[in-house]
Amino acid sequence: MDDDDRASDEPSDAEDLSPSVESRKSTALDDEALGGNPGSGDGENDEDGEHDDSGDSEDPSDRDDSGDADDPDDGDESDAEDSDEDPDAEDSAGDAAGDGGTPATAGDVEDVGGIQGPETDEEMPLAEHIEEMMRRLAVVFLFGGLATLVAVTESTELINYFWGYHIPAPLENRPRLYGPLELPLTRLKVAGLAGVVVGLPAFVYQTYRFMKPGLYENERRYYLAAVPTSLILGGIGIAFAHFLVLPAIFSYFTTYTSDAATIAFGLAETFNLIVIMLAFMAIVFQIPLFIMLAIMMNLVTRLWLEDKRLIFWGSFLGIAFLFSPDPTGMAPIIVTLTMIALFEGTLAILRWTGN
Repeated sequence: MDDDDRASDEPSDAEDLSPSVESRKSTALDDEALGGNPGSGDGENDEDGEHDDSGDSEDPSDRDDSGDADDPDDGDESDAEDSDEDPDAEDSAGDAAGDGGTPATAGDVEDVGGIQGPETDEEMPLAEHIEEMMRRLAVVFLFGGLATLVAVTESTELINYFWGYHIPAPLENRPRLYGPLELPLTRLKVAGLAGVVVGLPAFVYQTYRFMKPGLYENERRYYLAAVPTSLILGGIGIAFAHFLVLPAIFSYFTTYTSDAATIAFGLAETFNLIVIMLAFMAIVFQIPLFIMLAIMMNLVTRLWLEDKRLIFWGSFLGIAFLFSPDPTGMAPIIVTLTMIALFEGTLAILRWTGN
């Protein structure tokens, strides 16, 4: 009886188990349809259904849905970051194009420190810069060389002109030659001086053309104002030395030796003194420009220069005696007085204009 009862009970148990097997199969099929992994532990703790709920919360479809919900915000943030990084990429691309020699636009021109350059600036390879510089220097040497060649043919007349204007009684005080090469070297020296006078304006102009693309507008105005002013002041200094200083110096040489001996002017030494004095006075007459530039750059003030004037006077005297070829002291004194007059005259003009 007991065996019959157990036999009758076993089919019922099998019947009770078959629905659970079928439910697991259906669940596995559903997981496969949803892209999940069948048999991933669905059989554990099936009594309460807690595992099925947790599995549903970790279902890939749920994760995809949550990811889709977050995608718009993430996309906006990534787009914003990309838009922030785009200017840097464009700048690097512009720099790379500039390294290859392509002319840069106004927005792409930047210096090493990140400072925006002028609109006309063009980035070029170093070889092209050197080539342009050599071409412009060739133009300068061409003008200076042509002037030198023309002056060589007229060098004798130029020597006679300077000698007759600076030396008292030129017919009595004829130039003396103390070496076989003094006359040809002096002729070349005079011709070279003429070449420098003609080539200097060409050098200034070609220098400006070379630097113009890299200059700002205010720098161009400053250059065009300062450089011609420097040339004009240099010309005034040369004229001052030629018409006033040199005749006074040679008259003094003739006068102070008349009682004891007769002076004999050597050709080479005399023209060395003439050339040095002309160049020296051209530099001395740059003092007003130097003072103006120092004040404009806020390096000094007019009141400070007035307080330190005695120091400047002593410096002028030392420079004049150091670089003057005249051992008698006449030329250094004239140069010192000229420097002091230019210094004080510039300060007086600044005081009068209220600067």
